[in-house]
Amino acid sequence: MTTFASKSRQPKTAKGAPVPQPIIGTGAPRTAFALVLPLALSALLAALSLLPMVGQLTVLRQSLLGAAVFVATATGLFFYLAGPRGRVLGLDVSLRKQHYLQACAQFSVMLYWGWYWRQVYDALPLIVAQLLFAYAFDMLLGWARRGTYTLGFGPFPIIFSINLFLWFKPDWFYLQFLMVAVGFLAKEFITWEKDGRRAHIFNPSSFPLGLFSLGLILTGNTAITWGQEIAQTFELPPYIRLWIFLIGLPGQFFFGVTAMTMSAVLTVFAFGMGYHWIFGTYFFVDAFMPAAVFLGMHLLFTDPSTSPRSELGRVLFGMAYGLAVVFLFWLLGELGVPTFYDKLLAVPLLNLSIQFIDMAARSGWLRHLDPARLGRALNPRQRNLAYMSIWAVGFAIVSDPLAAYRPRRWLPFWEQACVENRRNACVVLSKLEAQYCRQGSPWACNELGILGATGRARVTIAPPDAFGRACSQGYQAACTNFRTAQAPSAAGDQPGYRRAPPAVSEFPLLLQEGQGALTSLSPAQLLDRACAQGWADACSPLRAGTASLPPSR
Repeated sequence: MTTFASKSRQPKTAKGAPVPQPIIGTGAPRTAFALVLPLALSALLAALSLLPMVGQLTVLRQSLLGAAVFVATATGLFFYLAGPRGRVLGLDVSLRKQHYLQACAQFSVMLYWGWYWRQVYDALPLIVAQLLFAYAFDMLLGWARRGTYTLGFGPFPIIFSINLFLWFKPDWFYLQFLMVAVGFLAKEFITWEKDGRRAHIFNPSSFPLGLFSLGLILTGNTAITWGQEIAQTFELPPYIRLWIFLIGLPGQFFFGVTAMTMSAVLTVFAFGMGYHWIFGTYFFVDAFMPAAVFLGMHLLFTDPSTSPRSELGRVLFGMAYGLAVVFLFWLLGELGVPTFYDKLLAVPLLNLSIQFIDMAARSGWLRHLDPARLGRALNPRQRNLAYMSIWAVGFAIVSDPLAAYRPRRWLPFWEQACVENRRNACVVLSKLEAQYCRQGSPWACNELGILGATGRARVTIAPPDAFGRACSQGYQAACTNFRTAQAPSAAGDQPGYRRAPPAVSEFPLLLQEGQGALTSLSPAQLLDRACAQGWADACSPLRAGTASLPPSR
């Protein structure tokens, strides 16, 4: 650890090493000089409220100014209490590899993701605001608790991690600062004895994410965040999982967290394959797991400071996280709650269990399963490389480069599965059709209306509303269905509803596989893809050697 004390005439320890000295000496004037740092951060935070993008949003501007005023007030209060007593304040510098490597990995994900969802780039000034607040808050907290603050990259991975999974919308952005403060308070105050020293129990980003996620669920206020949009737009960048895999490798090499990531991913993949084998449908739709969950298994729950220490413990920790994600995805879906919370809620509970997991891993009845028994001659870095090599093979398997067993959102598949009453098929179909209906597909609105009107699935858009949307866009079958849905029917009679193929303009939307509308494909390419996905109306003109699309409504 580096200090800013003068190197001349420093006192020596018994072994001749210099004793670290604080940057700030005794006395109120020097304490006041130290407190210029958080005041400067407060001024920069206030300056961000002058940005044009902020000035147009009154509550957001007030949130930034409120955070700046809070920091300035807390600094003044600290000066009032500490200055007259001649408090000695220390400022050390420690650039820990764990912090800046993780921050670089997280920021690279933001840059790549933001290229396909520009809302990320628009939010960068607000991420800077959170960093300024985090440094000032953490600095005052460190000086108040220990009289010294260690300056480094520590706040970066905390803020980046929070913003990779949950943002509050502008009218509620003050809660973002509160979430940041809760993370640092938990790190400072919620501790235990671990390996002979005091250490924080919870991952400082996962704890506030889990706590605020629970609050949003209980109050039904998910809509005040961008959480749902974040989870969905992570599917937009092509090869996003490969990108996450590659940027996670440096951290896995230096900090030995591969066992956690690998066991978590393979556990979810094995569950998904078993689910498909038993029920004939897919637990997750777009891939072996959502991209945001895959990101969480690399950069959210793998903090070495809040993970088990033993090799077997880390394997068990990863398996537990994978099973928790699966369980929470199912439970939240059953409760009608957005399922993107699945990756956030489990981490704090798992953090609480790490000492128990290590005890179990070192017990006699699990010792024979400990991978540490293998390759004892390998040093830690060599063991990390061995795990990374195994994980590379595992990633190639779960990525399914030949698309032999990859989950798909192909609508004909889910329609047939729904007709055959396969497990959860009608629910998944209703979600896909509701998404495409909101995005402007009248065919999807009509099909969603039929699905709801016949009682095959609970739908989020009432059948008359779904038929009305499609009819307003000129879809004649939906106009007929709208009148049918409004007309009274005899008890026990099931009204007949009309269907028609989608129009030319809808195929770019209906044929997508989770990465946005296929606007760059030609008509012939769209037909080829539609036929491959099982759209019978698209295959006939292909066999005739034409490039015409299915008949319009």
